[in-house]
Amino acid sequence: MANEISAGRDRTTGTEVFQVTNHPSINHPAYFLQSSFTPDGRRIVFTSYRTGSPQLFAADFPEGDIEQLTDGAPIHPYSPAIRAGRVFFIRSGSIWVLDLATRQERLVAGFNGQLGEVSPDADGDWLVAAIKTPDTCGLVCGRSDGTGWRLIPFPRTVIHPQFHPLEPEWIEFAGDPAPRMHRVRRDGTGLECLYEHGNDEFVVHETFLGQTGDLVFTVWPKLLCRMDWTTRAVSTIAEFNAWHIAPNRAGTQVLCDTNHPDLGIWLVDAADGSRRKVCESDSTNQGTQWRTSHFALKEDFLAAQKNNLSWMETPTDTVYGPQWTHPHPAFSHCERFITFTSDRTGHPQVYAARIDG
Repeated sequence: MANEISAGRDRTTGTEVFQVTNHPSINHPAYFLQSSFTPDGRRIVFTSYRTGSPQLFAADFPEGDIEQLTDGAPIHPYSPAIRAGRVFFIRSGSIWVLDLATRQERLVAGFNGQLGEVSPDADGDWLVAAIKTPDTCGLVCGRSDGTGWRLIPFPRTVIHPQFHPLEPEWIEFAGDPAPRMHRVRRDGTGLECLYEHGNDEFVVHETFLGQTGDLVFTVWPKLLCRMDWTTRAVSTIAEFNAWHIAPNRAGTQVLCDTNHPDLGIWLVDAADGSRRKVCESDSTNQGTQWRTSHFALKEDFLAAQKNNLSWMETPTDTVYGPQWTHPHPAFSHCERFITFTSDRTGHPQVYAARIDG
């Protein structure tokens, strides 16, 4: 496909910003917990609905030539995760992997249930995903070669499971609604809540603070916080309405978008909380939940004629989404660029911004 890329400067910071896609359909990079850049920095993998259903595409960067990577049954639009030369993704209750060199797909594992995004460990050897079946909620975990898969049950909806970067036998995940942060070993043992809190404290978007092994999370819309993985001690990084957060590998900076008000996309220093603005997002940032200071409960979903499920099941709901109206910034592997989504043109498009000056 012909390239759609164009470049310009952000109106408030002067940052170089590339609009990677320009198609009248939904286009967005990966979820904020995963980088959309290939490790060599030469391609951006993204989801597009331009063929009628969510499929994987890749754009050369910065040249912009676009290639369709998947077709057939729709993929889970926010499920892709890149490791080395492979893209793991969800399709129809199954985990798949695509080899970027050969363009060959392989089924990793299938389940009688609905899956959230897939999260690989650093090497792509182990995979984990949230699952909801007719009988239970929980996680499924196993190897990318298709062996060793098990279901780890949990009594509530699970979202955003992630392997610890230094101790990959541990998985951190979110329970929805509160209390939010939990951990479990990948063999299903050691389940525990990391932080007991009520629904009046809107803890959200937790992830690992790079290679420090600690956790970073937001108390929406007030604080950006850090939790010591060993002691559980919580400290405040910044009093700031950081929303979706993505730390760099060293754990020295936290990339974030903002909402209510939308102040743009920022880099926050993890040591002292100082910050610098990268660029505007100009996203519509939809979702009734982001006007409140507590988790969405069953009654919130029923009021929106939905049910008590996370965004992984209702990506166009009015409670947490639609997700493609949120920027979801994330670093490139070289950490010289970021990607984000903006529907500033009337349709969600993929953007990349240079952050190395």
